[in-house]
Amino acid sequence: MEAKHTPLHNWHMASSAKMAIFGGYHMPVWYEAGAKQEHLAVLTAAGLFDTSHMALVTTSGPGARDLLQRCFTNDMSRCMGAGKKPLKTGRCIYGAFLDEAGHVMDDAIVFYLAEQRYLIVVNAGMGGAIAGHLTHCARDFPTVHMEDLTDRVAKIDLQGPASAEILIDLLDDGQRVLTDMPYFSFKGHFDPAAQGGNAVRLAGGIPILLSRTGYTGEFGFEIFIAPDQARRLWAALLSEGQARGLLPCGLAARDSLRTGAVLPLSHQDIGPWPFVHHPWPFALPYDDAGIGFTKDFIGSAALLKADATRHTLPFAGYDLRKITADNNAQVLDGEGKSIGTVLTCATDMGIDRIDGRIVSITSPDRPDGFTPRGLCCGFLFADTHLPPQSEVWLKDHRRTVKVEIVKDIRPNRTARRPIHTML
Repeated sequence: MEAKHTPLHNWHMASSAKMAIFGGYHMPVWYEAGAKQEHLAVLTAAGLFDTSHMALVTTSGPGARDLLQRCFTNDMSRCMGAGKKPLKTGRCIYGAFLDEAGHVMDDAIVFYLAEQRYLIVVNAGMGGAIAGHLTHCARDFPTVHMEDLTDRVAKIDLQGPASAEILIDLLDDGQRVLTDMPYFSFKGHFDPAAQGGNAVRLAGGIPILLSRTGYTGEFGFEIFIAPDQARRLWAALLSEGQARGLLPCGLAARDSLRTGAVLPLSHQDIGPWPFVHHPWPFALPYDDAGIGFTKDFIGSAALLKADATRHTLPFAGYDLRKITADNNAQVLDGEGKSIGTVLTCATDMGIDRIDGRIVSITSPDRPDGFTPRGLCCGFLFADTHLPPQSEVWLKDHRRTVKVEIVKDIRPNRTARRPIHTML
């Protein structure tokens, strides 16, 4: 089947991007600056990503909330903040859609647009599958309507500490728009016909949905816009960001940034195995005791019975050398016994080890003149529980690399910082 193109495809080709097929789309892997510089730009300045390959589904009508409560792992009745308050309009949450065995169909972010109306952002090529799954589950909710918006909305991600400074002057009344936008909140709508007091428009009057989310672990935004306006927005962001160190970024930097931020890639780090015993417990509705769930959802019974010895664990290496994560990549213990498989192995070029601890290029306590060499990092699937600071070896057909099991990877990430501190 011929690969799809995003609305920015011609720009990528004219800019001599290295291209590859991903999720059925012909996508940029890196540009002239290279993946390393793109990665570092997001940590120190800003990066711009074409993410129009992502799929969108809307769910609306009486019963839409109950349907999502049944199909989505996170509990929308108690998911916000330390007080576990209900999801409210203008906020969004991360979770997953599972089958009855507790295996991941796809992970997603659910946006609460309005009363009984939700936007679901899933991965490339998954719009039809998730819309079909919800439609199948909606047999008990005949008033709920699903709409697959695949390829009908463009998305551009602006990520990095300079993101708000770059964006503010491109917005109509940017100071108002960017005031009071906490992490995982959003404003506006990408539909030109949409009305409401929370409308967000570019300076030329073009409507957008602006979300304080992203896939890098750093401060930034995801911008949803009509496909025929994507090129205009992309050009404006590049022009406004040029003096602030903005670089266009491809899939390679996106992958290394998300790995260093301990964010999973669907169908690689999460997939056809029980969605439990992993670094993302916030995607599950654990009760206060941490042993049960606050609601029943598709797959919940299977998760509660899942083998507790199999764990997905983050790791960090001791230098930038990495291995190829495929079916032959093994995790070995100190005696050379295979105890698991490697899910992801990337190199975060913004970190290094100082006296045994991981330090970022943006860490406030980094030594003077600190220039990170980069560390390999990623996720492994272990057949036994491995506590943090355990050392194991990753082996592929080329090399064997020693790594450490860690709780976190890249320190001092900026995604959750208050927006007023970034302007």
